[in-house]
Amino acid sequence: MQIELLSNSIDISRYLQELGVDSGGITILASKTSSHIIYIRDLHVGAANILKQDALSIGADLAVPRGTVIARTPSVDCILIATTRQLQTLSKKELAQPFGLKELAKKLQDILRVKRPSHVEIMGVINANDDSFFSGSRFNGTDAIDKITQMIEEGADIIDIGGVSSAPNSLHVDKDEEFKRVKPIFELIHKEKLYKKVKFSIDSCQPNVIECALKSGFEIVNDITGLANDEVSKVCASNGARAVIMHMQGTPQTMQNNPEYENILSDIYSFFESRIDRAESLGVKDIVLDVGIGFGKTPEHNLMLIKNLKHFLTLGKPLLIGASRKSMIDKISPSSVNDRLAGTLALHLEAAKNGASMLRVHDVKEHVQALKIQRALDNI
Repeated sequence: MQIELLSNSIDISRYLQELGVDSGGITILASKTSSHIIYIRDLHVGAANILKQDALSIGADLAVPRGTVIARTPSVDCILIATTRQLQTLSKKELAQPFGLKELAKKLQDILRVKRPSHVEIMGVINANDDSFFSGSRFNGTDAIDKITQMIEEGADIIDIGGVSSAPNSLHVDKDEEFKRVKPIFELIHKEKLYKKVKFSIDSCQPNVIECALKSGFEIVNDITGLANDEVSKVCASNGARAVIMHMQGTPQTMQNNPEYENILSDIYSFFESRIDRAESLGVKDIVLDVGIGFGKTPEHNLMLIKNLKHFLTLGKPLLIGASRKSMIDKISPSSVNDRLAGTLALHLEAAKNGASMLRVHDVKEHVQALKIQRALDNI
């Protein structure tokens, strides 16, 4: 007899199939190998006691504060620990229970529908300005076209072009100057029909700049203000463009002045719910969400968001992450902006593992290679 301890991250369905398990058994057994840790805030204490007993009855568990059983407080925070199979059972049981458990059951069912993306797109960065924090991303005119061509050859799925730096404490640029910077690149992209080789994204919150980009063959609008201006949503809707809603606390000039949140996951989730509703009411049909790494967040906030991206997948939208060469890497491991590729790859691979389907990067070739290796590991 031989015993092998297997990784929890193996493709268990493949192993079960090779073992000769019947198809129905594969589904059931696979659901027992995946686990969920769900933090529930402000749950009615009566609901907590019911949920605790129901969880224990099926082999799951609910961690609750001392005094919950005697209802010491009217509501409690708790942590539910369950496999996929147990969560399926529990979500059905709670539909018939009082104290808000019916609503909780529906949220659990939303969680069960979440699936990790099967493909991750690489979005290369081109900045048509002189003050972006990474000088290696700054290009103008024909130089920008040469870099775009290189990124296409390296495997970029999308190329994001902007004319204004959004780094902390960056200078304000008016819409006329922004348009002046990016228009020559738009014209060259359109003239050479590069939009037939790769998808283009415009990094802007100015309707006139966005309109011109979309008319030049761009498909995506990457708005760091999270569609705060309804006119941007209307331009996206009228052109059938995909819109990226990013979260930012404050402005680029103020966002890193002691950013604070009551609860960062819940606060950003609520922000997205509101902005999605507004954008969809204005006709935007294709939405991507970006939690805004470095935009009004401490390094700990950024790590918390990357680690818990799955939380935002319950909104039913693809997720974009852009941590490329950002200063949070320097805060963790002191390094210059030119020496942060390794840290970037670590953050982006974790983001992809946790649910990101788009990565905004300065280094296309290296990310394409890293993701291929990660996929190979996932398929073992």
